[in-house]
Amino acid sequence: MEFLENKTVLITGATGFLAKILIEKILRIQPNVKKLYLLLRAADETEAKKRFYNEVIEKDLFQVLRKKWGANLNTLISEKICLVPGEISLSQMGLKDSIWVDEMKNQVEIVINLAATTHFDERYDVALDTNTIGVEHVVRFAKECRNLKLLVHVSTAYVSGERDGVILESSYKMGESLNGVKGLDIEEEQAIVADKLKQLKENGATEEFVTQTMKDLGLERANLYGWPNTYVFTKAMGEMTIGDLKNDLPLIIIRPTIVTSTYKEPFPGWVEGVRTIDSIIVGYAKGKLTCFAAGTNSSLDLIPADIVVNTMIMAMAAHEDQPSDQTIYHVGSSARNSMTHIDLQRFSYQYFTQKPLIDKNGKAIKLGKVTLFNSMAKFHRYLAIRYLIFLKGLEFANIAFCHSFQDKYVDMRRKFNLVMRLFELYRPYLFFNAIFDDTNTERLRNDIRNKDTNEAFVMDPKDINWEDYFMNIHFPGLVKHVIR
Repeated sequence: MEFLENKTVLITGATGFLAKILIEKILRIQPNVKKLYLLLRAADETEAKKRFYNEVIEKDLFQVLRKKWGANLNTLISEKICLVPGEISLSQMGLKDSIWVDEMKNQVEIVINLAATTHFDERYDVALDTNTIGVEHVVRFAKECRNLKLLVHVSTAYVSGERDGVILESSYKMGESLNGVKGLDIEEEQAIVADKLKQLKENGATEEFVTQTMKDLGLERANLYGWPNTYVFTKAMGEMTIGDLKNDLPLIIIRPTIVTSTYKEPFPGWVEGVRTIDSIIVGYAKGKLTCFAAGTNSSLDLIPADIVVNTMIMAMAAHEDQPSDQTIYHVGSSARNSMTHIDLQRFSYQYFTQKPLIDKNGKAIKLGKVTLFNSMAKFHRYLAIRYLIFLKGLEFANIAFCHSFQDKYVDMRRKFNLVMRLFELYRPYLFFNAIFDDTNTERLRNDIRNKDTNEAFVMDPKDINWEDYFMNIHFPGLVKHVIR
C-alpha cells in the first residue's frame, strides 16, 4: 500500500474485467495515489467519460467504495483519475493529438497494459492489432516516459499452448514457435492479413463473410505454429514483441490462468460476463448442456480475479525493492491447489439441483447429471449417433419433399456446426495436463506471509476450498451478476 502512495500510473484497457478490479482496489486501499491515467477506447473525452461511468464506476463492484466515500466519491475520482481517449491498436496509442501526451510522458512512473481481446476465435486482424501490434505501441510509449520505473504487461498462462508437464515462468524469443515450425514473422503476419482483406474487398465479400474468413485465418495461422487458437497465438506474439523492443526497460509479465469471480475483495463473487468456464456452467444450469467432453483427471486451473490483482500489486512493490530486468509470474492454482472437471461437474449438479434457475414459464429447470466423455473420439461417436444420423435423415426428407424442411435443416446444421466449433476451441483446455510452475509468484507469497498484509493481499490459492468457493461464492455471484 505504501508503494502505491504518490505514484502516477497509466492503465490501458481500463474498462476490462481485471482493470476495473485493479482501479477499485487502488482507490480503496491507497487514495493517496497521485494520479491514474486511464486509457479508454473512445472518440473524445465526452465519450470516454460516458464509458467510464457506465462501464466502470456504476458497476456493483464499486459499491464498497461508494459506501466508504459517499458523496465525496466524485471528488476523489476527479482528483485522482484522468480519462484519456485512445486506442492501443493505433500508432502512438491514438494519442497523437491528445492534450495529455506531454503530461503523461513527464509524470507516468508505471504503465500497466491490460488492453486485450480475449475471444478464442477473434477475427485475426482485430486480435493481431490489439494483442500484438498494440503491445508494440504500448512499449514504445512507455520508453518515452521520462520517469518510468516499470512496465507491467498482463498476458495469459496459456501462451504455452497444449504442452504437457511443468510449464516454467520463462519468456518467448521473437519468431519462436511451439511446434518447431520456422518462419514466424510478425510483419509477415500483418502482410498476410492485409492481402486477405484486400482480396475480400476486391471480391465484394459481405461483412459477415469477411468476419468468418478472418476468424478462420487466425485459427489457421495459430495452428500452423503450434498454438490452439487466435487469442493465445496473438498474446504469445505480444510477449515476443515486448522482449524484442524493451531493451533495458524494467518489465513484469503477469500470466494468469482461467480467471474467475472475486474470492474476497471488494466482496466475494463479483463477476462480469460469461467467462470461459462460465459458458459451461450457464449452459448446464439452463438445461442446455446434457453431455460434455473433458479429461476426467485433467487439471482445471482457476484463479479468482482479486488474487490476480493482488499479485500484480505485490509484484510491482517487490520490483521496487529488488529491481530486475524482467520477471514473469504465473498466477494460477494447478501447482498448489488444483481441481478437476469432475469437481466442477459435481459442484454444478449439487448447486443447481438445490437452487434451480427458473425458466420463462416460471418453472424450475430440472437437471440431471451431465454425460461426461473422457476423450474427443468418444464424444464424436456419441454426437454422430445422437445427432448426425437425424440430420442426415432430415436432409434426405428435405430433398424428397422439395425442400419443405430447408429452413429447419439449415438451422439445425448451423447449430450443430457451431457446437462442434466451440468444442474444438475449448478442447485444449478440457484435456489440459500441464502444471504452471509458479516459483516467482511463490516468492511473493512468502514475502506476504512475513508481513502483516494478509487481509489486504490474499494471494495463495492453497487458502481456497474449491467446493465452498463454488457453492457459496462463484455460483451465487454468477446468478446475481450475470444470469439474473
